[in-house]
Amino acid sequence: MAAAVPAGADNPYADTVFIRGALFSSDLVRAGSAEALGGVAVAVRDGRIAAVCAEDEASVFIGPDTEVVDLAGALLAPGFQDAHVHPMSGGVELLQCNLTGSEDAADTLATIARYAAENPDAEWIVGGGWSMDHFPGGAPLRGALDAIVPDRPALLASRDHHSAWANTAAMRAAGVDAATADPADGRIEREADGFPAGTFHEGAADLFAEARPKVSEDLAYAGLLRAQDDLIAQGITGWQDALVGNFPGIAGGLAAYRRALAEGTLKAHVVGAQWWERGEGIEQLEGMIRARDEVAALGREDRFSLGSIKFMVDGVAENHTAAMLEPYRDGHGHPTDNRGLSFIPAERLREYAIAADAAGFQLHFHALGDRAVREALDAVEAAAEVNGATDGRHHLAHIQVVDEADVPRFAAAGAVANMQPLWACHEDQMDELTLPFLAESAASRQYPFGDLQRAGVRLAGGSDWPVSSADPLAGVHIAVNRVAPLSDDEPLGGGHQRLDLATALAAYTSGTAYVNHRDHDTGYVRAGYLANLVVVEPNPFTVPVEDLHLCRVASTWIDGEHVYSRADAEAAARAEAAASAMS
Repeated sequence: MAAAVPAGADNPYADTVFIRGALFSSDLVRAGSAEALGGVAVAVRDGRIAAVCAEDEASVFIGPDTEVVDLAGALLAPGFQDAHVHPMSGGVELLQCNLTGSEDAADTLATIARYAAENPDAEWIVGGGWSMDHFPGGAPLRGALDAIVPDRPALLASRDHHSAWANTAAMRAAGVDAATADPADGRIEREADGFPAGTFHEGAADLFAEARPKVSEDLAYAGLLRAQDDLIAQGITGWQDALVGNFPGIAGGLAAYRRALAEGTLKAHVVGAQWWERGEGIEQLEGMIRARDEVAALGREDRFSLGSIKFMVDGVAENHTAAMLEPYRDGHGHPTDNRGLSFIPAERLREYAIAADAAGFQLHFHALGDRAVREALDAVEAAAEVNGATDGRHHLAHIQVVDEADVPRFAAAGAVANMQPLWACHEDQMDELTLPFLAESAASRQYPFGDLQRAGVRLAGGSDWPVSSADPLAGVHIAVNRVAPLSDDEPLGGGHQRLDLATALAAYTSGTAYVNHRDHDTGYVRAGYLANLVVVEPNPFTVPVEDLHLCRVASTWIDGEHVYSRADAEAAARAEAAASAMS
């Protein structure tokens, strides 16, 4: 573990040296390990790791201007990366009517009423984050919104962004009424007389696209920067934006990223996945190639690149639009004729995958149901058969249900399992809106991470924020336990689907670095790599696994720069609270 980056002739010392802690890097701490590496120091110079060495050898890197960081037993790890996140929409929602913290239906409505009162000049009340399990059948009604916002259109996305809740004024503005038919890729909840009840699933939410206010470039940019601050505070130093393009109600435009590059405000390392419009055909690929190449011409692919394409294969299980091999059940447990939706016909998906892979793009699939997973794997295999081996590092996100026969196909096809571990536990939305309506074969195979690991499948960690928390440590807790903190539930899917701690941490570090084509300089603590680092306390390897949720990010470093300190953030919050109390 000697230095691999030579000292400069004028200054042989490091800018920063980390001592007296434990070290995690998946090349040094293997899967199944119960301990991180101790007795190690890490030296940083000019934004890169200069040395990983024995602690008693660190003195050679310490000079009069070197910052020595005493970890006091905390864990030093590669900066986390998120393989599937929506930062702009998440940031924008934080600046709008944010419902993510609501505890129940009454709290949700109170938050909306408060926001409407505080923003009397807003023409529309927009935002999102309501939870389906807070409302009967997962479908809130227009009347509840009408009672608190009777005079202005209100349109609010669900937490998973697969449904929208509208009041009567919003429907009137969009020209939606009882005569409005369900689109092919969505469903409208209806009252007894056929009038829309207030909840619009999947493509039905697009009925408001022309009427609702557009997200301005300034708001998208503000949302991106707000999201970046929040993600960095959670130890995230890079991500794959799973939606760069046009999508109703979601700020996914490229302009915000280009502005951040130009103004030097983009600190994280980002891969953008361009959004494949499912209502269009192969002709859109030409524009995606052009956009990718224009971004590459900026010469900042070390900070932002646009080499992935996002295909939305299906919906979500809680509103019965995830594409399943077996039909959903009704409320009495009887099979229905609904097997969910494949938003892109399987033969077209293979065609598009072959063309995108040939053009040098990575394929990024939203594939939640077992039929969607199979169709995505079919597309990856078709691309390889036609184009031969590439370095696409194609990945399937969400993978809630994977048929047993398809598990080994991931490794054989070189496809990465892009997990959202936070979802892999019993909670109200799972237990009330999902499991009772799935066939037994699907209900017993929720998020089969353990099966995938044992089959030699590469794992990457993501959040899908703002659908759920972006906190990687919260995801690690669920991946390792399969049980929510302080819960006495049985592990979802069985204890055999648990991951060990080292594997879960690797998914958010080296695993995501691999997906993002950044494993040559991030994802590991290695000499020569970028000093993208996170400090976690207490060291997760020293606490009982049921207490992993108590671990917190103490500091985040990007390119050797100290970009977040929990101690400083808590001090600032206390000062702000004191000032507010005095005013």
